[in-house]
Amino acid sequence: MCGIIGYVGEKNASDILITGLKRLEYRGYDSVGIALVNSDLYVKKQIGKIAELSSGLDHNKLAKYTTGIGHTRWATHGIPSDINAHPHCDCRNEIAVVHNGIIENYAVIKKMLIKYGHNLKSDTDTEVIVHLIEYYYQKYSLLDSVLKALSKLEGTYGILVVSKKEPHKIIAAKKGSPLILGIGESEMVIASDASAIVEHTQKVIYVEDNEVIELEKDSFKTYGLDKKAIDKRIEDINWDIESIEKQGFDHFMLKEIFEQPETITNAFRGRMLADTGSIRLDGLNLSDKELNEIERIIFIACGTSFHAGIIGEYLIEEFARIPVEVEYASEFRYRKPILKKGDLAIVISQSGETADTLAGLQEAKTLGIKVLGITNVVGSTIARETDGGVYIHAGPEIGVASTKAFTSQVSVLILLTLLLARKRQNTAEEIKLYIKHFKEIPEIVTKILAKDNEIKEIAKQYKDSKNFLYLGRGVQYPVALEGALKLKEISYVHAEGYPAAEMKHGPIALIDENMPVVIIAPKDEVYSKVINNMEEIKARNGKIIAVAFEGDEDIQNYADHVIYVPGVRKMFAPLVTVIPLQMLAYHIAVLRGCDVDQPRNLAKSVTVE
Repeated sequence: MCGIIGYVGEKNASDILITGLKRLEYRGYDSVGIALVNSDLYVKKQIGKIAELSSGLDHNKLAKYTTGIGHTRWATHGIPSDINAHPHCDCRNEIAVVHNGIIENYAVIKKMLIKYGHNLKSDTDTEVIVHLIEYYYQKYSLLDSVLKALSKLEGTYGILVVSKKEPHKIIAAKKGSPLILGIGESEMVIASDASAIVEHTQKVIYVEDNEVIELEKDSFKTYGLDKKAIDKRIEDINWDIESIEKQGFDHFMLKEIFEQPETITNAFRGRMLADTGSIRLDGLNLSDKELNEIERIIFIACGTSFHAGIIGEYLIEEFARIPVEVEYASEFRYRKPILKKGDLAIVISQSGETADTLAGLQEAKTLGIKVLGITNVVGSTIARETDGGVYIHAGPEIGVASTKAFTSQVSVLILLTLLLARKRQNTAEEIKLYIKHFKEIPEIVTKILAKDNEIKEIAKQYKDSKNFLYLGRGVQYPVALEGALKLKEISYVHAEGYPAAEMKHGPIALIDENMPVVIIAPKDEVYSKVINNMEEIKARNGKIIAVAFEGDEDIQNYADHVIYVPGVRKMFAPLVTVIPLQMLAYHIAVLRGCDVDQPRNLAKSVTVE
């Protein structure tokens, strides 16, 4: 959630920090700040955008500072304000700290620090960290003071610490919040996200929980909390700065919507063997025997990833005949779940750092269950801590509202369905046919994207609507959930997704001439039932926007607007029907003047509970 970056090297630290923070803007934030150290400590922080902070800096005068830390804050403790913005400093204005996470016992520590004469100025939990370090710094080095302070903290943190007494050094520590160290030529860049690192270096180290790193421009040393040295492996990031630029699109979200033909292809490339009618997912690390012994699958996820999991549930149960449950990670971790031999847990997270999903992962592992991961970010915590899994290969997703990651997740779940179906009941010839149709999906998505102007015209008619209802049946129900979520996230319009048959059990009371209803109505085995739902809506003067298969002229008798998509097999239909819903949400948000890429109150990666 919060974005953090640190730099130690030979260049102007303020320039690098500001550029890095801009790379982290997509994570969501309400305030921003930097701290620079040399023989003195310079701190500038304020509520608002990075550009506003940067415009108030004299970068030439700040060129003498070659070490510094920066932060974008997403408020948890204390309202968004200048005083609550990071970095936070000690009483002597010698030490500065930035922090991502939540310190659960901060109130107790704050009371103790006040008793010892410390002057804490903010309402944040973070400020106790810097004052704890100050308390120990009277006797110990910066590294030892940080280690002693960490021993008193309960909760999660990714922190960076600088001191004017040791001006060419950064101390970093991690527990539950992501940190990546970039290793350059006579410089080190450490951040909560690789996007702030890749323009400097592609050589990185992934910081693990309960590790502390001492950084100087030409060296780094990693320790455990007991100060025992830890050897770290240097790895390569496999994408560059060009992949996180807008490349001519007005917004990252629009760019990512239009990237989906490519990202769906990337998700299945090399994994479907048409000659043998088989699926290859070596990263699962499961033998044929283990695959055949699966008795139940539990998907654990949040938000958009949760919706992808529901699609996985429908597909795996129907085509592979394995029972599936889908759990909100935030509920799974607290409800004492019952897991047993034969269960397989699969956690789904675009970032691989979602706090609740990570906690669900740990809960499942504690209960002795094998846990796999479906994630986008190579080297993420989920990728490292699961027993195996599948990367979705969607590339960096900058827009807060997930689009291409969703369809890539669904694509991987289709592959998993086909793999399990082949093991359980389908012949090689049947799988070959599915593979053939799957390979056609990227071209079909390209055709749907060509309807952009048509969908924009529909958006113009409904941009001022205050409520939307999204309906779908079967595998289209989670697509309805995802369509409603996209509209809520970026346009701030209240929208609800429902199984179409549930409309009569409450939501029908909302329908009148002011209630647009988006209905996903492919020609499948429940098509006639969906038509019945549409008739019920029209009888109450509701406005209908339908997503239907090409050639379905009958649906025009019921819908006010029809967005046609090419007809596909049921297994692949969610990949096709969700695209118009993403585009509709995007255009409504733009027409309403909303900040599409950085919607209010939201963060790209939810790394705190």
